[in-house]
Amino acid sequence: MASTSTEQWREAEAWRALLTTPRSYRGLLLAVATFAIMAFSAAVLLVVAAITLFRARRLYSEVLARWTARMILHLWGVRVVVHQDKPFPRTQTVYISNHTSTLDVVLLTGLGLPSTRFFLSGFLRKLLPLGVISTLMGTFHTPLQTDRPARVRCFQRAERFLRKTGESVYLSPEGQRITTGRIGHFNKGAFHLATNLRVPIVPLYIDVPPEADPGLGYEARAGTVHVYVLSPIRTDHWRLEDLERNKEMVRERFVEFQRTLRGAMDA
Repeated sequence: MASTSTEQWREAEAWRALLTTPRSYRGLLLAVATFAIMAFSAAVLLVVAAITLFRARRLYSEVLARWTARMILHLWGVRVVVHQDKPFPRTQTVYISNHTSTLDVVLLTGLGLPSTRFFLSGFLRKLLPLGVISTLMGTFHTPLQTDRPARVRCFQRAERFLRKTGESVYLSPEGQRITTGRIGHFNKGAFHLATNLRVPIVPLYIDVPPEADPGLGYEARAGTVHVYVLSPIRTDHWRLEDLERNKEMVRERFVEFQRTLRGAMDA
């Protein structure tokens, strides 16, 4: 119970910092403008959803929410370059990525991944505009990590839903923002899901430069973020007994890519 309360307090303090403790006047202006954009977008989404009887999730996610995310990135002065050999797959896919900063949520929404739902901390629904937008996008809102039974039920419901709809899904195996500059510990949820669904995993490596990276904060600065779409990983031959090994194999792919990328930058 104590750890759950601590986690809730930290989340609350982090979001309170968005509006009350920016590091500069620029940060204050950006925070207010960002909140205004999100509030306006949430209102528009509600109107469109009502007109479409709440049955056009892809319109809300891949058009309206994507537009909102790109507006926010433009406001922040963040340019996104996506490195990929071919378009994102139209078949069911589990997308995963490293998670280094608050910026990632906006970046991923701005990609407009086709027919894709997201996992997001249920606590963030308390920020009303974000709660409205994420709900209309069909997001799976996860309980706190300390509430394991509730999280298991959440993943089981998500699996049943995805099996029925054939939609893709994104989730971060790190589970939280890792600001050490290294790839963090991977949780099993994404790999359990991919194994049961027998669909490929597409890894996304997000490289946020230090000058733009807000880390655990919310004052993103101007810069160019690179998103690398790595080769798909087949899972149709995976077994749950090998979950730990497969999880570490995928994590090692991230570690190796990061090492190669940094080596190329330093050369």
